[in-house]
Amino acid sequence: MDILLFVLGIILLIVGFIGCILPILPGQAVAFLALILLQFMSPPRMDGDTIWALAGIMVLVTVLDYIVPIYGTKKFGGTKRGVWGSTIGLIFGIFILPSIVLIGPFGVFGIILGPFVGAYIGEATGNRDSRESFIAAIGSFIGFLTGTMLKLVYSGVCAYYFFKYAFSQPMW
Repeated sequence: MDILLFVLGIILLIVGFIGCILPILPGQAVAFLALILLQFMSPPRMDGDTIWALAGIMVLVTVLDYIVPIYGTKKFGGTKRGVWGSTIGLIFGIFILPSIVLIGPFGVFGIILGPFVGAYIGEATGNRDSRESFIAAIGSFIGFLTGTMLKLVYSGVCAYYFFKYAFSQPMW
């Protein structure tokens, strides 16, 4: 049973890392679920204080993931159109762009260019000149990257603790 939980935990960590980039999956929450699985192993692997601390950090990262892109956009003079454009651009960049033009494996370039171009188009449709749109797009893009990096770092911490505690006791 422990080996099955270990394999499921690894799958959750992988899905968690993917979810840090895709806006439709709560990556940090999925990565945290891998840690919860450790508690069902015999004996339980993690102490309650560590789990509660990581749960609190997950909530903080989730809140910051919503606040940071908005802050970045506003700091550079952007609007809600820029934030929405960035999100739509990311989805377009990941799924549509690679199928139209072979522009990198799994839309890597789309992940980078999509949010920026989407934010620019979003700002430009709000009757702003190209310079204002460009600057606001930079802010939206920086906010998006910062939020993504926060989620990736948190998921990396979850992966570290998962493997540390999974191997702290024999599995069989």
